[in-house]
Amino acid sequence: MKQIVVISGKGGTGKTSIVASFAACASGRAVIADCDVDAPDLHIILNPVVRERREFFGLRRAFIDKERCTECGACIERCRFDAINNFEVDQSACEGCGVCTLVCGSDAVRMVEHLSGYAYISDTRYGPLVHAEMFPAEEASGKLVTMVREIARNLAESLRMEMVLIDGSPGIGCPVISSLAGADLALVVTEPTISGVHDLDRILDLAEHFRIRAMVCINRYDINEDISKNIERACDGRGTEMVGRIPFDMNVIDAMVRGVPVVELNTPASYSIKQIWSRLMTSEIM
Repeated sequence: MKQIVVISGKGGTGKTSIVASFAACASGRAVIADCDVDAPDLHIILNPVVRERREFFGLRRAFIDKERCTECGACIERCRFDAINNFEVDQSACEGCGVCTLVCGSDAVRMVEHLSGYAYISDTRYGPLVHAEMFPAEEASGKLVTMVREIARNLAESLRMEMVLIDGSPGIGCPVISSLAGADLALVVTEPTISGVHDLDRILDLAEHFRIRAMVCINRYDINEDISKNIERACDGRGTEMVGRIPFDMNVIDAMVRGVPVVELNTPASYSIKQIWSRLMTSEIM
């Protein structure tokens, strides 16, 4: 069982649309995982039917026992996040650092598990989908990504699926690291813009740090072919394989409106995505 993660150094490069198309290309041979837990949107295209929900507990938060509290004010004085008012903890402001438990002389403060969101196992017409929902103002999204990936991996093993397709988070932060860790292959989706080039360099450095094999595809390559050529030269200089180029295609928007992967339409973009999928499936990592 192989794990393929699709990532990007920045948001808006089209990686979710590509993952949805890969799910259609996989024809029921893969478990799909949406690890962009801060802003999940793969479900919009795949239209899943939820069959299981699991609770996710992120950071532990402080709780003050009013019966034990002497209202000495030590917790208020030491809280750097101004999360304690009138000896009650504002759960949206608490960072879970635990300082209040250390300074409380009456043992009135304790750290408690805090429900931060849910992970879901759903059915789609392309196979099982594992996705998640994080509540507003919650943190520890990297921990939730790890939970989603673990569920997806176990599900793939139990169903004897060939692979897990992962829609990773954008950027280079904790959720991206959790999306990358232990993957067999990372497909980095970039675009021919100045910010796209800059963020591609950062995400390739991250993949190299974790010794994850990376390939690159350029989405909407023809909106600036000079920058696209610069990206190809940079990848060649790094020894990173350029696996494909996807043209700008208004039919992608039509596919989104219809709620279907673009590969289900006969368009220039769908042809390029199918070619990229074929190259991934014939790469030595598979």
